[in-house]
Amino acid sequence: MTEPNTPGSRWSDLDRPPLNAAGLRRALIRPGSLWTALDVVDTTGSTNSDLAARVSAGGGAAPAEGTVLVAEEQTAGRGRLDRNWTAPARSGLFFSVLLTPGGDIPVERWGWLPLLTGVAVASGLARAAGVDTSLKWPNDLLVAVDGRERKAGGILAERAGEHAVVVGVGLNVTLRADELPVPTAGSLALADALSLDRETLLRAVLRSIEQWYGDWRAAGGDPAASRLQEAYAAGCATLGRAVRAELPGDRELTGEAVAIDGDGRLVLATESGVREPAAAGDIVHLRPADTD
Repeated sequence: MTEPNTPGSRWSDLDRPPLNAAGLRRALIRPGSLWTALDVVDTTGSTNSDLAARVSAGGGAAPAEGTVLVAEEQTAGRGRLDRNWTAPARSGLFFSVLLTPGGDIPVERWGWLPLLTGVAVASGLARAAGVDTSLKWPNDLLVAVDGRERKAGGILAERAGEHAVVVGVGLNVTLRADELPVPTAGSLALADALSLDRETLLRAVLRSIEQWYGDWRAAGGDPAASRLQEAYAAGCATLGRAVRAELPGDRELTGEAVAIDGDGRLVLATESGVREPAAAGDIVHLRPADTD
């Protein structure tokens, strides 16, 4: 492999310096912290898949809760329903964390973990990047580019064994317009973020996840008592809009998104006056009601 920052290396973009793994460990791993290990790899298919595989391998090498795996580049990153997520090397933050809510948190409340991560990422970016990030239910991170909402990131939570959840985050940081996977995507750079330093952003996001996860666990996973439900609703761009949920079997549910219920489901008020909850796992696509 060509060494970083040498002529001809795909890692030689000086506007996209590599992450300093040792510095990140010094800043984040400390006694009493959620974060227990942090590795940065040059490239991988999917940090979620890699971390889940380490959990499945078990034995003495099994990772502890709070393990963080970061990739400078993902070649087979996945979104919800196995949709692809790719970006140029070192142009974003691509990482996964291992969480073990344990027996003290009812399994039915684990569905709040991707929503919790969304709130944490948005609040961390607000502090560190000075950019207003909103949330499209259930797992998209939106920024404003030229007055329009654009998807700049996504979250994917997956069970890893009986007691663990791997939560992955992909966030476009320095992508230029000509690098976007689709014209409707965005990045922190295109949203005029005050900081594009990936180490600063990653530290802020992980500290925010630690805080929100700690509060949620202390409340027994109760989204109301931990104020997670309130915070998610406040930052959710989906609420108050007419949407069309495409369901399996070519079924559709159309209505105004009016609430996030205690199970993290999106509640739609239909024209018939009925309030219908829809779970993330039941929705293939969620679109504005006036689009095809």
